[in-house]
Amino acid sequence: MRKTILSAAIGAVVLGLGAQGAAAATLDDVKSKGTLTCGVSTGLQGFSAPDNEGNWSGLDVDYCRAIAAAIFGDPDKVNFVALTATDRFPALQSGEVDVLSRNTTWTLSRDTSLGLDFRTVNYYDGQ
Repeated sequence: MRKTILSAAIGAVVLGLGAQGAAAATLDDVKSKGTLTCGVSTGLQGFSAPDNEGNWSGLDVDYCRAIAAAIFGDPDKVNFVALTATDRFPALQSGEVDVLSRNTTWTLSRDTSLGLDFRTVNYYDGQ
């Protein structure tokens, strides 16, 4: 099953929940759970960082909330999972997260070898 990456900062963002048939399956899974599970960085100010009370904020977090609002009509129907650079792709591939919204550079090798769909760039950092 192909999943989609939503990333910001250092390169590319992927917005959405998969490619054609896989998107429908992922979307159905998300709807049946009643929440979107969104992989974010472990804390990058301006992109995804929790405050002292565990409330997440930043650009990547806002994308996750926008997806939740589009699916459920409620931007709060999202759970955030902090992922390291090493853990981000396995978490998405295994289904631990429904969408990845964190700094990830879009490269040809990642686009072709990971079985993931990069959707669009939302932040250019000069790379």
